[in-house]
Amino acid sequence: MDNSSKINMESDTQNEMEEAFQKLELSTETKSLVKKHLTREVFQQLKGRRTKNGGTLADVIRTGAEHTHVMTGAFVPEPEGYQVFALLLDPIIDDCHFGGQSARNQPPPEFGDLKFFENLDPEGHYIVSTRVRCGRNLEGFPFHPCLTEDQYEEIERTIKVAMESLEGELATTYYPLSEMDEDQKQKLIDDHYLFHGKDVSLETAGAYRLWPTGRGIFMNQAKTFLVWCNEEDQLRIISMQPGGDMGAVFRRFAEAVQSLEEKLPFARHERLGYLAFCPTNLGTAIRASVLIRLPNLGANRALLDELTEKLGLQIRGSSGVYTEVQGNLFDISNKKRLGLTEFEVVKGVYEGTLEIIRQERNLEKNTRTEKGNYFPCTLL
Repeated sequence: MDNSSKINMESDTQNEMEEAFQKLELSTETKSLVKKHLTREVFQQLKGRRTKNGGTLADVIRTGAEHTHVMTGAFVPEPEGYQVFALLLDPIIDDCHFGGQSARNQPPPEFGDLKFFENLDPEGHYIVSTRVRCGRNLEGFPFHPCLTEDQYEEIERTIKVAMESLEGELATTYYPLSEMDEDQKQKLIDDHYLFHGKDVSLETAGAYRLWPTGRGIFMNQAKTFLVWCNEEDQLRIISMQPGGDMGAVFRRFAEAVQSLEEKLPFARHERLGYLAFCPTNLGTAIRASVLIRLPNLGANRALLDELTEKLGLQIRGSSGVYTEVQGNLFDISNKKRLGLTEFEVVKGVYEGTLEIIRQERNLEKNTRTEKGNYFPCTLL
């Protein structure tokens, strides 16, 4: 690239950053943490900084500037970006994970007593499915905005070698996205196994660059253990199954994560834990969730919101973040991922779900119900 092209590219980047900042500054609808913390002073200090692979402030704030509905609005172009853009990212991380208080250092990995967790709903009245997942990224590679086509393919090959060494329940088959026909792809999406590649926040952040190069899904025969390759993070490790047996799901998850960590160097920071494309997924990067039917609490949404807030949990629709709840079917998961051990994260969801079921049962006592109110289901 000649000097003239470099100058033009730099000018375009600076213009994009200024336009993004103005959008955030002028918007009356945007409520994101990027808008809250990106002051003119912070912007002036960060706008000229670059990561070693060319990541800029524009990469960090682009999603927050373009989409008024997002809650965080920040993505990081590569692991080094957490230091380069710390003036903006540190207060966002504190707000996101600790309610504005200073973040604690991430403790060492600790899965605790794997026999602690039991079946949350042995009769199958409430919980449709249980899932524990985490994101991981390989040390030495940037995130989506800075990845090359060769790097996407190298990450895919590296993960594939590690996955091929897993045995028993963790043995999987790899399905590259580029080799799937549309019917196969849609069936996996409809059954909640495969990412859909249509998240506007991720698209704006650059997660779908060079799509579908290097993307795919590893899946065991029982469809209870999955690894997504190069979607939001380079690996998304997922243990899931119908019903409420959190113990079985967490034991499978722990075995998979620990086995892969022996074979793959994951990007990790002493204070922030496992590094992720989105700051919401730092720390353990774990999201433990139950898909649960709550006809009585669902009819009193204010009460349900108050209860989940008290328990440190969050509610999503059954199709993920920013989706609407359908038919009293709620996806309930942990809010915090940073500053806790893996065991503590899952324990919070486990005990919180038990309390939610207890409250739902109490409401049932005062509500005329029919046997047909219960819908045991295997939807994942």
